[in-house]
Amino acid sequence: MEHATAPLPQDHVLLAALQQGQALAFEQLMTRYNRLLFRAARGIVRDDAEAQDVVQEAWLRAFLGLRDFRGDAAIATWLTRITINQALSQQRKLGRRVLWNEDFTAGEGDMDMEPAMAANTPSPEEELARLELQRQLEDAIDLLPPIYRSVFLLRAVQGLAVEDTALALEVSQEVVRTRYLRARAMLRARLHREPEGEVRFVHDFAGRRCADVVIAVVAQLRARGVIRDQ
Repeated sequence: MEHATAPLPQDHVLLAALQQGQALAFEQLMTRYNRLLFRAARGIVRDDAEAQDVVQEAWLRAFLGLRDFRGDAAIATWLTRITINQALSQQRKLGRRVLWNEDFTAGEGDMDMEPAMAANTPSPEEELARLELQRQLEDAIDLLPPIYRSVFLLRAVQGLAVEDTALALEVSQEVVRTRYLRARAMLRARLHREPEGEVRFVHDFAGRRCADVVIAVVAQLRARGVIRDQ
């Protein structure tokens, strides 16, 4: 859900407004981090609808447990951890085994490339070609084991730094680097090309889907008396 108006307030301003039960603050925080949380969920589950459910439940857990946020990590990191734990819990309830703490054989050495930067506006033909490459990349990413898919989505797609990714996943920075290199190696082997080309478009979360999460969460918070303004 994108807003082309004034920039959103900083996190600490929104947190103060959340404590007062201001609906706009809840909406603005979700608008800011919905894409990040969706991609964090998508790193574990392979279905968009399930990932959206994870994000919605993660927001509820975060807002209902706001007193647990101590500020020892960035709020984005805290929210991402909640989302990952919610996704893992959901998979366990569905009887799905997720290998989350087991690394496979490390890939060959490679440079830890930074996420691709945005390109100029493409022509219609270029856009069609981009969409096909994006589809191929998304399909290949979905075949990665979750421990690698999650790192690739957070690092290469969402653009988190190694340190922030490590904090969100609660692993060391070296583990993040190793898993990222392995993910890229597996994607390169499947795609027969470097996987970074269209990463900024992968598993996006905006528009109607983003708005639906905001509306649903705000409605539940109102029903529970967390949001106090009308």
